[in-house]
Amino acid sequence: MEFEEYIGEPDKERYIRALRREEVDRVPNLEGLIEDQHVEKILGRYAGNTISVGGDLAKGEMDVENTRPMHASDFLEVCKIIGQDVMSLSQGWTPFKKIDENGKLIYAFDKSVKNIKDFRKLILPGKKEIDAYVGYIKEYKDAVKGTKIGITSGGACFFQTLYEFVVGMEDFMMACYENIEFIEEMLDTSVDYWIKFVEAVVNEGICALGVGDDVAFKTGLFIPYPLFKKIWVPRMAKIIKPALEAGIPVQFHSDGKIDDIIEDLIEMGVNCINPMDPYCIDYREYKKKYGNRIALSGNIDVEFPLAKGTPQDVERDVKEHMEVLKPGYGYVAGSSHSIVNYIPYENFVTMINAIHKYGIY
Repeated sequence: MEFEEYIGEPDKERYIRALRREEVDRVPNLEGLIEDQHVEKILGRYAGNTISVGGDLAKGEMDVENTRPMHASDFLEVCKIIGQDVMSLSQGWTPFKKIDENGKLIYAFDKSVKNIKDFRKLILPGKKEIDAYVGYIKEYKDAVKGTKIGITSGGACFFQTLYEFVVGMEDFMMACYENIEFIEEMLDTSVDYWIKFVEAVVNEGICALGVGDDVAFKTGLFIPYPLFKKIWVPRMAKIIKPALEAGIPVQFHSDGKIDDIIEDLIEMGVNCINPMDPYCIDYREYKKKYGNRIALSGNIDVEFPLAKGTPQDVERDVKEHMEVLKPGYGYVAGSSHSIVNYIPYENFVTMINAIHKYGIY
């Protein structure tokens, strides 16, 4: 099975216009991550995944010395083959570091920080990390010369980095009630980094900003809305402010049921929400309720039809999404999370072909 020819060359303006709910020629497709085995089949050679070369930081496969984003020439080729309008650079996690027992510099992602004293021992990220990231943006900018493909920047998981990697979920959530000063110092330190990060990537000329922070279960937010609104909402607003002031659209990603914060996201200026977790979000209801105020992205279920369905199931599901989400513009098609290796390759190809087939206006 092969990717079919599509109408309309990859063009960043298509993606930008979709985020702004403006007229486009076809629905854009975008994946935050295509894992390495799929990339190898697309290109016919190993090139890592579309976030990185050398592994996955979230899975503990990377170290400080041996990680970098996907090489720009490889990513550019992927975009041309699948018709994706932008190459997305993503840092994701706040890069807190520490020295291990062997004197080696490592990411501080071992859930060992339990109090302010532990936190203050970490090596905090700053200009060095930002400059390195900006260097990759320059590499990507050189690669896209002569094309219409754009470059987006992703990251700002200031909340998730702490609960998932630095502190641990249970201890972090308990501290939100028992030691809020500890939590807020970590959040503020993380946010200060991301504000400087966003300022830098905006100055470098990205076409859109992606921010992500998984903040919810399938049943709702991790912590009650009043507390969440106090400690998270104003901090995320500060992070995205430099992009909005520069006229750069912003997409926000979180898994889970995020109904409680949609109005906050709209109020702070977010242009698009992703991935509309299908286990707790009905895309039809979201289109009716929010479709005239914010763009919608994703929702094609990673499990079924992508992982466990047939190509026919995949095409049917994409067609149904288009029938609901395409009218009135403001839809960016994609999976409900990422194109993981356990998805059959023929189903991924079918999804892309169906997006291009049914996404034409």
